[in-house]
Amino acid sequence: MSLEQKIGQMFICGFPTEQPDENIQTLIEDYHLGGIIYFRRNVKSLTQMKALSDSLQSLALRDEQPPLWIAIDQEGGMVARIDVEEMSSIPGNMALGATANTEYSFKAGSVNASELLSLGINMNLAPCLDINNNPMNPIIGIRSFGEDPDQVSEHGEAVIRAYQEQGLSAVGKHFPGHGDTMSDSHFGVAIIPHDMDRLRKIELKPFVKAIEYGIDAIMTAHVIFPAIEPNQIPATLSSAVLTDLLRKELGFQGLIMTDCLEMHAISQTCGISEGAIRAINAGADCILVSHTYSEQVAALEAVKKAVETGVIKESTIDDAVTRILAMKDKRLGSRYCEDGSHTNVIENQVEISGSHQSLLTEITDSVITLVKDEGQLPLKGNEPVLVIWPKVDSNDQMDQPWTHQITLGSVLNERRNDVKEMDMSLDPSLDEIENILLASQSYKQIVMATYTAGDKLSNGQRILAEKLISRNHKSLIVTSMRNPYDYKYITDVPAYICCYENTPLILQSLASVLTGSITPKGKLPVTLSDQYPIGWGIE
Repeated sequence: MSLEQKIGQMFICGFPTEQPDENIQTLIEDYHLGGIIYFRRNVKSLTQMKALSDSLQSLALRDEQPPLWIAIDQEGGMVARIDVEEMSSIPGNMALGATANTEYSFKAGSVNASELLSLGINMNLAPCLDINNNPMNPIIGIRSFGEDPDQVSEHGEAVIRAYQEQGLSAVGKHFPGHGDTMSDSHFGVAIIPHDMDRLRKIELKPFVKAIEYGIDAIMTAHVIFPAIEPNQIPATLSSAVLTDLLRKELGFQGLIMTDCLEMHAISQTCGISEGAIRAINAGADCILVSHTYSEQVAALEAVKKAVETGVIKESTIDDAVTRILAMKDKRLGSRYCEDGSHTNVIENQVEISGSHQSLLTEITDSVITLVKDEGQLPLKGNEPVLVIWPKVDSNDQMDQPWTHQITLGSVLNERRNDVKEMDMSLDPSLDEIENILLASQSYKQIVMATYTAGDKLSNGQRILAEKLISRNHKSLIVTSMRNPYDYKYITDVPAYICCYENTPLILQSLASVLTGSITPKGKLPVTLSDQYPIGWGIE
């Protein structure tokens, strides 16, 4: 391989279209790109995605290059790049943690793997192995299996095993941990200040378990760990983290992948090109630049220049590429035909998705967690119900609304015809609050759904809940549709349910609990208070 070809194999890049555009073709043909990352912008239908994967692979194979990694963040729950109706709705990590059943995590992971592979996707940037032991964490939250290191480790291993037994490469993230931060590295620098003893007991445990199992790849965190790296630089750029700790101490032999270098913790500090150079010197094998073509080209050319000028040793590039090619041979070696198509294709995705429905419903029925109930459940059949539903209109990568959204009111109305639903903004104004309160006066059964994507419940939702509690205390049920910690801001609520996500199957299971069709089985994977610790759940 030439130097350009070797460097290209180390990069994974994204592009903004549903078909290969000129830029991605240039990256594959001229820069010998090693991998692709998909986002929702690349998704129109399952047929289109399969054709897209095939066409990308054919570009690489026509140029006699190794097959491409085709990667995606299909974590499940609220982080799902593919949300077309024929694709199974896989529960997210915290929802799986609430089942307290690692076999469910394995089965959900198996469904996810089989469907991704059928679309030509051979790498999932999952599972998230972070431990969510900080209720104020704005970015991990429900993407974690929970707050207990052992439970996160067991669920994480189950998902990794499910992926890799089917031939899908798993990428555990975000090493050495992103669960106990107060900021989001997409928008700034995060710090975890704990000493090494604490890190070994908590943050590192799930990664150690994953390494012992044989996970294919681990993604780095753009987070500063002063106990490991005294120079106050993110783990992604630290040889103390990637080489000394991950490679040498923990014995990881798989691929080390950076999180996207366009995140502000890198792009707004040292810059993307310099970040790529420093990450490679720190020990990274795969460089992720997800969005901007000019930045992708600049980083590729900067790494080449760094090798030519001795800033990066060519032996460092050789070692990384040797690992990449060995992993590609293991996972992708004989999988692709000359036209780029996958040799192990599930032909009818719609039928496959349908066959998975009963299993996934069984899982989501075990997710719903009843934290508190003063006699509000189940809903009485002879009293009408008011549902207050949050309109999720945010659109960032970790909180994308579903394109086929349904609401709790619509699901309940399939089971009874006396349900009225009122929309609520994520941070309702005082006028909006008063309108809802006025409409609620005649109701003796009110279900308010809260939604928090960040670190705490919005003031508007909190004020509305407090006023409903004071006016209609015995009539109110609050169900958190994402962040279970919403309870901390409305502790006087008479009935509280955790759902961990607002996906279609979860709403069906929630409706079944509310109407008494099923008994809630979920257990809290995180602590809400001394009264409601991890493991709590009313059955």
